[in-house]
Amino acid sequence: MFTTKVEVKDFEKQDPEYQDLIRRVLAIQADCEIGGPNLYVKHILPTAPTKLDQLIVARTAAEEMDHFRKMARLAGDIGVDVSYTLSRTNQERYVEAFRGEIKTWEDYAVFGFLIDRVGRFQLEEFLDCSYAPLARVVEDPDIIREEEGHLDFGTNASADFAAKGGEYKVRVQKAVDYWYVKGLDMFGNSKSYRSERYMQWGLKRRTNAEARQLYKDEIDGLILKMGLTLPDPNKGRLYT
Repeated sequence: MFTTKVEVKDFEKQDPEYQDLIRRVLAIQADCEIGGPNLYVKHILPTAPTKLDQLIVARTAAEEMDHFRKMARLAGDIGVDVSYTLSRTNQERYVEAFRGEIKTWEDYAVFGFLIDRVGRFQLEEFLDCSYAPLARVVEDPDIIREEEGHLDFGTNASADFAAKGGEYKVRVQKAVDYWYVKGLDMFGNSKSYRSERYMQWGLKRRTNAEARQLYKDEIDGLILKMGLTLPDPNKGRLYT
């Protein structure tokens, strides 16, 4: 495994495959960070149940946009302009989970519970990675703490809906059914050749399959604790 710590000044001296993987992962990460606010701000911000909830939505969007800014700066340092991700339509996003709109508070809650949790998993992959600038950004305690805040809010809000029972529980179960497979798919194909190359170059710590299983184990326990039903993990999946 590649263990050298690469700085920006040495980036262009690296193997072309290494350069390609870094360019790719920064573009996708930037697109995902800005993709979240584009999913929910339009409908959820003005219709949040309380003023406090509205503030939380606005703060979450601002933090995600700041994460985008940090990834965009890293990309720009190696000549990759990701400004196109600011104006592209949702349907053009790299990751399928961001190609729609969130219009209900239940969907917003479960998005935080399940999809922001994937975001935390993805950022953790880069801890102590071989590309030093990326490692430093991710190791800044604020970025992981903010992701934890997003998913904690979503988890608590989802649990509150489930605890109310009746129609509330039905609606949050429907949202879990939808976002569950989206979250699993965000880890990519289990047999991905590129996944192995990321590990070989010291850019990620786990294969797609390993990370997905750890994620699934974590969310399955939480879903059951809420008194909800586990969705079929294979229904509607794009990747296995």
